Amino acid sequence: MSWILLALVTGASVFCVLAILAVRSWKKQLAGQCSEPVTVLKPLRGIDLGLEENLRSFFEQKYPSFELIFAVENEADPATALVKKLQLEYPHVASQLILTGTPEWHNAKVWQLSRAWPHVTHDLVVMSDSDIRVTPDFLSQLDPKFDLATCPYRALGGPSIWSMLEAIGMNTEFLAGVLTARMLDDVKFAVGPTLYCRRKVIDLVGGWEELQEFLAEDFVLGQRAAERGLNVGICRAVVEHRIGSESLMKNFSHRLRWYRSTRRSRPAGYVGQLFTMPVPLALALVIVRPEWGWIFFAVLALRLWAARATLSAVRAKSPFSLLLLQDFLSFGFWLAGFFGNTIEWRGRQYYLQKDGRFRRISASTDAAE
Repeated sequence: MSWILLALVTGASVFCVLAILAVRSWKKQLAGQCSEPVTVLKPLRGIDLGLEENLRSFFEQKYPSFELIFAVENEADPATALVKKLQLEYPHVASQLILTGTPEWHNAKVWQLSRAWPHVTHDLVVMSDSDIRVTPDFLSQLDPKFDLATCPYRALGGPSIWSMLEAIGMNTEFLAGVLTARMLDDVKFAVGPTLYCRRKVIDLVGGWEELQEFLAEDFVLGQRAAERGLNVGICRAVVEHRIGSESLMKNFSHRLRWYRSTRRSRPAGYVGQLFTMPVPLALALVIVRPEWGWIFFAVLALRLWAARATLSAVRAKSPFSLLLLQDFLSFGFWLAGFFGNTIEWRGRQYYLQKDGRFRRISASTDAAE
């Protein structure tokens, strides 16, 4: 057992080194200089913490030509009134409010995007979630050489400790994995909550109706675009991901949903996530072989070095104590993610299929394999 753990710790240590190198590689990528017209699609549902400031940041873009399209389910949604208020405040900004109606697909976000898609005017389209805030020069930082690109994000937690911990995980573990994948094997995926593409990309990957079958539609979109030889990448335009503030149970529920969906979307990659958790592995090794205690401190120093690198990449900060706590939480969620194939999303129960597709569970639905 000790030698198995040592091998895992060695692999996780190598990953830390790769993450540091991957950050440096990404920073060497030239920043984008975009000047062509851009359409921004914003699917909305309800009022998230800080939503008005998030939307206002898009209205205040210092960019020559862009339009905003907001997709809301119906007039009764409070997001509708907020969008109308901002439209009155910024009459000089081209914007549309699209009422999409009750979603007819499992993936409500993809339904909203599909309903808004016919109203898109420009070839370059940004798709951004409601919890994203940007700087005034965001659109000018897009790199038009990509057919499809992910915008990396700086996650900011809300008042609750749980959202703060989740933000730390996004800024260190998740970002490290994304940038390392970019360095080792090019970019064959896309991840939300903000990405952009050419209009042709959606048609080439099978259209919105095909993507709506997947919970992780962004990952599938990038995967299929890469398979078709399109230029998929990670741009240098960093956005702010405002997580908001959730109770312990709600936060744990949606994190477990993310882990389970990741396991279904890319099983091999999910197993490999173990190597992004060096500290829990090193602690387990020291428990088995106390005389190797020095290894724990060496691994801890390497983990902090890698975390510092990824945090600096997106200009984020993290308390040392919370970083370690998050590492152990991630390990626990990773283990839990191996069990169960059902998730709860927007108050409804869904079953995750082996290929990443999902379907709603009704009273008459058998959720067995």
